[in-house]
Amino acid sequence: MAGQPILKLYNTLTREKAAFTPIDPTNVRMYVCGPTVYDYAHIGNARPAIVFDVLFRLLRHVYGENHVTYARNITDVDDKINARALRDHPGLPLNEAIRLVTEKTETQYLQDAKALGCLDPTVQPRATENIAGMIEIIERLIAKGHAYQAEGEVLFDTRSMADYGRLSNRNLEDQQAGARVAVDAHKKNPGDFVLWKLSSDSEPGWESPWGRGRPGWHIECSAMSERYLGEVFDIHGGGLDLIFPHHENEIAQSRCAHGTDVMANVWMHNGFLQVEGRKMSKSEGNFVTIYELLHTEKFGGRKWPGEVLRLAMLMTHYREPIDFSIKRLEEAERLLAKWPVVKESGAAPDATVVNALADDLNTVAAVQALHALAQAANAEPALLATYAASAALLGVRPKETEVDEALASAVDALVAMRLEMLKAKNFAEADKIREELAAKGIQLKDGKDAATGERVTTWEVKR
Repeated sequence: MAGQPILKLYNTLTREKAAFTPIDPTNVRMYVCGPTVYDYAHIGNARPAIVFDVLFRLLRHVYGENHVTYARNITDVDDKINARALRDHPGLPLNEAIRLVTEKTETQYLQDAKALGCLDPTVQPRATENIAGMIEIIERLIAKGHAYQAEGEVLFDTRSMADYGRLSNRNLEDQQAGARVAVDAHKKNPGDFVLWKLSSDSEPGWESPWGRGRPGWHIECSAMSERYLGEVFDIHGGGLDLIFPHHENEIAQSRCAHGTDVMANVWMHNGFLQVEGRKMSKSEGNFVTIYELLHTEKFGGRKWPGEVLRLAMLMTHYREPIDFSIKRLEEAERLLAKWPVVKESGAAPDATVVNALADDLNTVAAVQALHALAQAANAEPALLATYAASAALLGVRPKETEVDEALASAVDALVAMRLEMLKAKNFAEADKIREELAAKGIQLKDGKDAATGERVTTWEVKR
């Protein structure tokens, strides 16, 4: 668009960063793989939600709010969901029980995403509401010789696609070496994957030309992206762990069904997340959900505001691995405490912030530029409108309903830090914190605890 920066994105498919040219500038289309809603989302699920929310905001800024369509799906067909439904609602028909389980966890996911500052996608389709579209694609694949029936399953024939494995840079020979041939003896090729499988009475099922059954995981996204974005669209995103097999198989299904060269022009993947230097897992004892971070004291002995969680994520480039730690959260909280809390304005965001994001979502540089702008706005109120618009582009501006909570949490952290400085007789740093807070209209009052005689500090907003 005129006057806007050239947007450059790293494409996993081509393994290079290149200028982004939408198929239709009046309707830029993006699909991102959403959660499987069998349980509360963990902190790893928060990263793609935040990363692609920033991209959604940037696309809306460049092309216009009404010219971007963002689809993020809800996977509600899954063996873990089946088990939870049977356990929690044994007296109901299974499909009804599944709906009850998934509606609860979907609602929580949406609340978590909102607390993290994420905008609602344009559309959030459920897998169970798109079964007909999946059946249509499978019928097309069978008719074109790309799929076959075997032992109650419909499978995709990977040998029927000359360049299968292009996204993940794998070939069929590499995959065959580690395949479990004995287990999958009904397959033509070890790498062939399920499009449709028959369901028992204890499993969810839908009528199809191949009997009562349910879809494979990969076909779900092919059907939903086609329905809402078309056979070929602009951007497909998700976590690095989805490149193979999920995204590879999506491409295979969609391209072979539609006869297209690509499914999406640009494929983007965020890096892995670990917690305190270790892979997150329940066995490690470091598995933490977004809900727990927001509402309990499981991580670091305290609750964390959603804005702090979001900024902590954005302080690492989306393609890099991230170590999610208490130290990083504290660093993000200290940074936020130095930024003014203002209402969003109608001003244009700062060009330095926009240009950083336009360079393959360089949120690290964008956060640095926003911090410099915040410092300048503290001294020159005329810059507050530009600062507010820039912060909103990153999604780190506190929503009006959350300003008091976010402000209180940030100030409390600085007050606690100042008390530690005073105990250590580091008076210069303690005075610096007081002065920074005073510049924001926050007045500190020192006193003594009547029972212990220890120093206590209270504060109030003076502006």
